[in-house]
Amino acid sequence: MSNSKPKLHNAMWPGLVGKGDAEGQEPPISLERMLDLTAAAEVNGQKFEGIDYFLFHPHTDPNASEDELKKIADLIASKGFDVGSLVAPVWPGTVGDSAMGDDAAQAKFLDAVKVACRIAKVFNEHGVRKYGVIRVDSAEFGVAKWRENPGANTARIVDTFQKAAKIAADHGERLAAEGEICWAGMHSWKDMLDVLEGVGMPESFGFQADLAHTYLYTLGYNAPEHALVKEGYSDAEFWTAYANMTDKLRPWTIDFHVAQNDGQVHGAGSHDKTGKHCPADDPNGKLDITKAAGYWLKDAQSRGIQHICWDGCMFPNAMLEKADTWNKILEAMIKVRDAHGWQ
Repeated sequence: MSNSKPKLHNAMWPGLVGKGDAEGQEPPISLERMLDLTAAAEVNGQKFEGIDYFLFHPHTDPNASEDELKKIADLIASKGFDVGSLVAPVWPGTVGDSAMGDDAAQAKFLDAVKVACRIAKVFNEHGVRKYGVIRVDSAEFGVAKWRENPGANTARIVDTFQKAAKIAADHGERLAAEGEICWAGMHSWKDMLDVLEGVGMPESFGFQADLAHTYLYTLGYNAPEHALVKEGYSDAEFWTAYANMTDKLRPWTIDFHVAQNDGQVHGAGSHDKTGKHCPADDPNGKLDITKAAGYWLKDAQSRGIQHICWDGCMFPNAMLEKADTWNKILEAMIKVRDAHGWQ
């Protein structure tokens, strides 16, 4: 019998991240179109069961009224989906600002967490959302400014995250910090671990692991001093290093993204270069997706994980519009659940 948990989700933000109205950018894909593309995918009778959701324009007005949010919830439910994790609009130019910024910036960051908690409450009470976390990051693109004073800047990020985690806990929510090489202070496995341990609130603040991003953690991209393998590494060397990294970060992991990476970085629009998400069947993919996912999903139930989500951030629109793209992604997700899930 195939496993029925964790539930299989698709992310809505590939229709937004790296997209826009500026010259050279592809236009955003609407929420309803992303929902329809996701709903159309099917492999041997199995479909996606939910979505993870980005709380910013054009999919969502962060300041939308309760009635407007209920209409969004109705739309999502009408496609047969639950809502899982939400992405708080913490970045400069949205509601928030840098987590390592001054008091005004920190206040904006915390406001963005409050916004996410308000929307989460509406979805929870509606019934469309029954599990999941609220995702944050340092909202500080690039590592140059962080490197001017690493100790003080990490301490500031930790202080902001502690205050944010208290807000989330007061709303019955948990925050997950996205480990990604573009986020200052979170750009290597060691720096991410320092932040998690510095916050020290595992009941309300944890880690979101993404296979594409954490693959580059092993290479020390943006932090050569923390590289776990050297160029030309063997397969055995990689998996030993990967096990060492996941053993340190897995106890903090409360949200998980299935993805593929070809060893390169990529940026689009206003998004800084980060781990390049690739199609699930990309011939240049560096990861055995099913095997890599197992390192993160050990004891997943004990950490409250009830769903896993695909992330194909910054895929070209033409790729997102192909039905075959989503069927292959869903197939990869099913393999992960069959190997590492539960009944």
